[in-house]
Parts: sequence; structure tokens; C-alpha cells
Amino acid sequence: MTTPALLPLSGRRIPPLNLGPPSFPHHRATLRLSEKFILLLILSAFITLCFGAFFFLPDSSKHKRFDLGLEDVLIPHVDANRGAKNPGVFLIHGPDEHRHREEEERLRNKIRADHEKALEEAKEKLKKSREEIRAEIQTEKNKVVQEMKTKEKKPLPPVPIPNLTGINGGDPESSDIRKKREKIKEMMKHAWDNYRIYGWGHNELRPIARKGHSTNIFGSSQMGATIVDALDTLYIMGLLDEFRDGQKWIEDNLDFSVNSEVSVFEVNIRFIGGLLSAYYLSGEEIFKIKAVQLAEKLLPAFNTPTGIPWAMVNLKSGVGRNWGWASAGSSILAEFGTLHMEFVHLSYLTGDPVYYKKVMHIRKLLQKMDRPNGLYPNYLNPRTGRWGQYHTSVGGLGDSFYEYLLKAWLMSDKTDHEARKMYDDAIEAIEKHLIKKSRGGLTFIGEWKNGHLEKKMGHLACFAGGMFALGADGSRMDKAGHYLELGAEIAHTCHESYDRTALKLGPESFKFDGAVEAVAVRQAEKYYILRPEVIETYWYLWRFTHDPRYRRWGWEAALAIEKYCRVSGGFSGVKDVYSSTPTHDDVQQSFFLAETLKKISPELTSTPNPPLFAEEDWP
Repeated sequence: MTTPALLPLSGRRIPPLNLGPPSFPHHRATLRLSEKFILLLILSAFITLCFGAFFFLPDSSKHKRFDLGLEDVLIPHVDANRGAKNPGVFLIHGPDEHRHREEEERLRNKIRADHEKALEEAKEKLKKSREEIRAEIQTEKNKVVQEMKTKEKKPLPPVPIPNLTGINGGDPESSDIRKKREKIKEMMKHAWDNYRIYGWGHNELRPIARKGHSTNIFGSSQMGATIVDALDTLYIMGLLDEFRDGQKWIEDNLDFSVNSEVSVFEVNIRFIGGLLSAYYLSGEEIFKIKAVQLAEKLLPAFNTPTGIPWAMVNLKSGVGRNWGWASAGSSILAEFGTLHMEFVHLSYLTGDPVYYKKVMHIRKLLQKMDRPNGLYPNYLNPRTGRWGQYHTSVGGLGDSFYEYLLKAWLMSDKTDHEARKMYDDAIEAIEKHLIKKSRGGLTFIGEWKNGHLEKKMGHLACFAGGMFALGADGSRMDKAGHYLELGAEIAHTCHESYDRTALKLGPESFKFDGAVEAVAVRQAEKYYILRPEVIETYWYLWRFTHDPRYRRWGWEAALAIEKYCRVSGGFSGVKDVYSSTPTHDDVQQSFFLAETLKKISPELTSTPNPPLFAEEDWP
């Protein structure tokens, strides 16, 4: 049985891998030195040399023998604590003692000469004017920058690009589908062109204010998140001029040596995922190089007592921390559990096993931990290795962890049995404790909080309908039909959450309490921010069954977005899907271009693929 092209959280096409043993070292970018830092370095060196002259130069008038205490590090083949002046000091003995003493004296003489030379250089430096010193500092800075650029251009090891299918489609046979596909492409052009005009280089766009926008997940820098995130959609839709514009900006402007604190998770899925997807689609080496440069900047986030990464890391200093609201400083399951696919591909492309080892360590640690009722809590403390609050959800905080387990198995050509087992175990516990039917017959996925089920389902959890369908093939005890049906039931529930609003767009979350079903109750849950999860489930169910209702539902969502979210400067989320005159939030999310518009397109190949399940297996 075949499977469709894999689409990770950010809708990326990631081909299956067959990893061999890594054999190439990775390269770390050199940090730029600021002018103040170099001045401080020169002064510190001068002071150190002055004091060194007092403490290291011998008193020739008394001809004292002094001990540098360097025998243990400079001279090999020594015995410990034998005739030592102080415990732990290594002394040389035996027939080679005289030769070693001569070596020791040679080292002392070299140190004296180096210190005298350094003192003379420092004296000469102090005789120079401020302008001369600044000019020398600038010369050193330019030298460091040039060395860094040379290092960045060092080619990565060549690896074969797996053959991808389904990205070069012609026109669908149906004229109706062709028109709908062109409409989605026009919507993509509208979103991209306005970002190009009003927000170019910024992370996102404010389409009503017509200016750039960013949030704390990207830090304080302008990293062009929309550009990187949208590359694969542009390529797949055949918008190659726009793709090349994005590539040019990345070549000239995308710099990760910035003093900026970013979300490890968001930067991984949007930037590393976006760059790797663009590389696999186009073969352009710059995307691979930039992905590796960024990944190296994320590695310090793993420097915790447990190896569970921090949620945030400063790209320049490497200092990490967690969100203040996350259960007493815990890391989040959906964040540290959504690195696997990108990091495995990084090891494949670079030959450096460090990325693979980091994510496999996370998996091994999780396997050893006890799980309440077989469920994975959303919070894990990276210092203690203990669970935080016992809160489990398939929506926000947990969602993509389960998705990546399944797709790790698929990406390995179904050889990563460990990932498949973890997925199956987790899904069985989720079905037992979280998946329920409402009084009206709607299947929903609730949230487990401290031993109780909260009958609320988030928009983010709606991706699970597609995940259940994707994981049906290969499920235990030949339950493929069961999981395909479960996926269809979730798709139906999420469609109802759209259909029961004034705008025919779904709220951020919805309840199943009493007479209220698939409807948001709190005002803070009534917004729609151009999310893709419901449409993603339609896309999977359409590809697996070719049941026309999923394509119809996707088109309904497209029309609603076009009618209520489109503004002259792009597309905006809305604050209340139950109001017939909605207020816009004035944000065009990068994932709208990367995911929503890609998955909403009715069909991207000229000849539709056959359904992956026979009609008699349809729910």
C-alpha cells in the first residue's frame, strides 16, 4: 500500500531516509567580535601580562628555583603522589629526570621570552593614538568577519537528493478543479505580493496597517519568517519568480549571528523545516547551508541536566530558558518532541551524528519514564527529568509530538519500529481516556487534567483526524478500518465546529457540555487566526478515500477565508467567528502561506492518485 508525500507540522515534504554512519564533522560559525569586546580583551591581556611579570619571572638576585606547577599537564609519563611537595602534584623521577628538568627549563625560558615580548608589544600599543588603535581594531574585526564568511562557504558533504514525486503536476482534467486551483494560487499571490510590498524581511505582515509584524517566538530580529516558511508552497504552486525572490533575500540577508532569543520549536519547524523543504524541492545548496548554520545555533538549547532542550535560546550567547508560565519551568512535549524529523535530516545531509543523537536521547528518556494511564503529560522539567502538571492534550502543548512519532516511522520507510510502538501505545491510551462521543453523537478529543477529562477540543487537535487516517495502515491487530473511521469522525466534528459559526470558520476551541456542542463559549476562544489543522484533515481524508465531501468542505473553507479574512493588504485573522461583522486581528501568519493555502488547494497533480483505501472501507 502506498502512502502520500509526507507533510510534517509545517506542511513540508520530507522524503524517506536510509541513514548510513555519519562521517563528516560539523562546522560552527565564528561569532563576530564587537569593538568594545576587543578593547576589553586588549586591556585585560595587558593587565594579566603586568601581573604575570611579578609572579612568573624569577628573582635572579636570589637564584630561587620556582615551580610552575605545570608538570601534570605539560610533561607526560609521571607518577602521582610520589615524593610530592603537595598531595595531587605530579613529580618526575627515574633515569630521565635530568632530561625532563632540561625540558622544564626550556619551557620556563620560552614563557619568559613570550612575556617580555608581550610587554614590549603592550608598551608600543599604548604609545599609539586612539585613532590608530581603532583602526587596528577595525582591521581585526574585518579579518574575523572574512574568516567567518570563508568558513560559512565551506561546502557540506555531497549527498544524494531523494527522488520526490507529485511536485510537478500538470492541469487537472476537470475544468472546475482547474478554476478552483487557480483561485487558491491567486490567494497565495495576494498574500505574498502584499508581504513583498509592505513587510519584506519582517517575520510576518500586518495587512491592514500595511507594515511588518513579529512576535516573541522570533525574538527581536527580522528573520524573514514568512519568506522561509512559504518557499515550498511557492515552488509547488509553480510561482518560481517569487521563489527566486525569496532565495535571493535568504542568500543576502538571512543571518543567525544575532543577539536574539527565539523559540527552538518554532524556529525549527518554520526555518529549518522550510529551508530543508526548499533544498529538497529545488536542490539549491544555499538552503542546506543556512539550515545547518541555524541548527548549530540551536544546539546549546540542549545543554540541560537531562538533555531535554530549553524552549528558548539566544542565537548569539547560546543561553536558554523556559517559558515562565509552563508548569514551574518545564519544557513542553509538543516543542521538544517536534524536532526529530528535521534533526535526522540534518545528520543525513551533514554526516554529523550530533543532531540525530540529540533527538534520540529525548526519545530514550521518554521511554524510561512512567506515564499516568499511559498518557504523556504536556510538561517535563529539564532539570529534574520529572513530569510537571499532569495535563495531557492532543491539541496545543502536545499535538505534534504524536504526529512526529508516526512520521518518523514513515520517514524511515517503516523501519523505525521504536517510533511506531511509541505512537501505537500513545494512541491506544488517548482513545481510552480522551476520545469520547457527545450526546449528539459527535466524536471529540478532550483534555486530561489531574485525573479528570475536560470536554473541550481545540482547533489544533483537529489535525488528529488526518493523523489517524495516515497511521491506519500498519496499525496493530489489523485496525486500519477502525482508525480510518475514527479519523473521519474527527473530521466531521471539526467541520461541525466550522458550520455552526456565522462565518463558517472554526473557533480556537469548542466545548461539549450539556446542550453546547462544537461551539466556543468563552469570548477568548472565538477567534480564527488562519489556522490549517481542519483543512489538513480534509486533505488527508480526501487523499485516502477520494470521498468528494472532503474536497467540498475544503472549498467551503477557502470561500469563507476569501470572504471574511481577505483585506486589501493581504489576509487577516478574525476575532469572533460568531459575528457576521467580524473584527480583524491584523496579522497574516506565516503558516497561512506555508500550510493553509497549500493544503486547501483541491489537487496539485494532473492525474489524481487512486484512493489508498477501497471504497468498501470508507467510513
